[in-house]
Amino acid sequence: MNIREIKKLKLYGFNNLTKSLSFNMYDICYAKTPEHRQAYIEYIDEEYNADRLTNILTEVANIIGANILNIAKQDYDPQGASVTMLISEEPLVVKAPAEPESEAVVCHLDKSHITVHTYPESHPDKGISTFRADIDVSTCGHISPLKALNYLIKSFSSDIAIVDYRVRGFTRDVNGKKFFIDHKINSVQNYIAPNIRQLYQMIDVNVYQENIFHTKMILKEFDLDNYLFGTAKKELLTGEKKKIKQRLKKEMSEIFYGRNIPRVKV
Repeated sequence: MNIREIKKLKLYGFNNLTKSLSFNMYDICYAKTPEHRQAYIEYIDEEYNADRLTNILTEVANIIGANILNIAKQDYDPQGASVTMLISEEPLVVKAPAEPESEAVVCHLDKSHITVHTYPESHPDKGISTFRADIDVSTCGHISPLKALNYLIKSFSSDIAIVDYRVRGFTRDVNGKKFFIDHKINSVQNYIAPNIRQLYQMIDVNVYQENIFHTKMILKEFDLDNYLFGTAKKELLTGEKKKIKQRLKKEMSEIFYGRNIPRVKV
C-alpha cells in the first residue's frame, strides 16, 4: 500500500520528520528432548545468521528506496546475530572540492538506519523454545519504513508480531508552518496487505495526538504439526498432544498480552 500524503508539501529545506517502525517477531515451537531443543537453536542460528539477515535488510532498503551507506554484522557465540545498516535518502556522492583554497565544508547527513537482533532460546518450561527477532527501521525524509512492513512480516514467518510505528519531530513548509506528520494513518493495519491481515488476530493501541501507533498480531489458526520440532504429531499420545497444545497456547498468549498467566490446577 502506498503512503498517503496529506498533499505535496513545499518544504523549507530538508524533510526533518523521523519515521520509526519497530518489530518484535516471535516463532514458538515445542522441542521434546534436550537434543531437539539444541537442534532448534542451531537451525534458527543457521536460518537467520548475519549473512541472511543482511540480505533481508538490503531488500528492505531497496523496497523503501534508501541507499546503504554502511553495514556492520555479527554472529554471536553461543547463539544470535545482529546487523546494523546506515542508510540515506539520497545516494552518497563524494566530490573533489572545486576550489582547493576554500576551507568551507558542506555536509548533508541522513539520520536513518535499519537494525535487527535475534534471540533464539530454549525455555525450562517442558520443551517450549522461542525465537525472537527485534527489528528497527528508522528513516528521515520522504522515504517511509511502512513500505517494508509486509515484506518483513513474511520474511520471518511470525507466529506473533508486535509492531510500533512513530513519527517524531517536525518539518516546515516554505511559510514556516510546522508539520508533525506528512501522511495519513490511523492504524498500522492500514499498511498491512489483506492476505496477511486475514491470517492474524490484531489489537491496536494508538495515541493519535502523539503520532504513536501500536499493533499486536497473533496467528488465528493453530495446527500442532506447525509447532513441533523433531517430533511428528502422529508420534504423540492423545494426552501428550493436549498438554503440548496447552503449553504452546499459554506461551503465545503470554507473549501476545505481555503478562504471565497463572497455571490452572486440574
